[in-house]
Amino acid sequence: MKKVKWKGGALISPVPSVMVTCGTIQKPNVITIAWTGIINTNPPKTYISVRPSRFSYQIIKETKEFVINLTTADLVRAADFCGVRSGKDCDKLKLMNLTVQPASDVNVPLLEQSPVNLECRVNDIIPLGTHDMFIADIVAVNVAEELIDKTGKLCLDKCSLIAYSHGEYFELGRKLGKFGFSVKKNKKKRKLNSENKNRNT
Repeated sequence: MKKVKWKGGALISPVPSVMVTCGTIQKPNVITIAWTGIINTNPPKTYISVRPSRFSYQIIKETKEFVINLTTADLVRAADFCGVRSGKDCDKLKLMNLTVQPASDVNVPLLEQSPVNLECRVNDIIPLGTHDMFIADIVAVNVAEELIDKTGKLCLDKCSLIAYSHGEYFELGRKLGKFGFSVKKNKKKRKLNSENKNRNT
């Protein structure tokens, strides 16, 4: 396909749109973050990049804890609001009818309406320019019971997670495959090949 060259820019899409809680159970705050992801498996590590001008920045810098709350389609309006309004000017949780509950391993509260909450403890802060990156260990994960099937498998497809792409929100939809499907042999085809081989020997 023919390409048009632009200067370098932040154009990896889609990205998660998560709601990050900080503060305390008595005085909680929430900010919506798109610059986040997994950076290591063992130990499990994540990051969030936050502008130093944001109200949540100083809270996270001081407490060195935050919780990443995965966002669903039902939460998309609240997520957008919490991304464009500041906790310095209003109580975003109250205005969006969001509730919090205590976490298990950190002092930061969880967002009750979120189906999956990642409790994080900061171990490094890297100034990058417009944003500072908070690198953190994921010290606990809280999952809604209804997302776990009888075999113990986590079924995230049941909770309508959202993604953010170039200024727009999208609900995740049709499954196209699963990890390793491109190299996995077809069981039926493998069985037929095996039967044919046995007939020929």
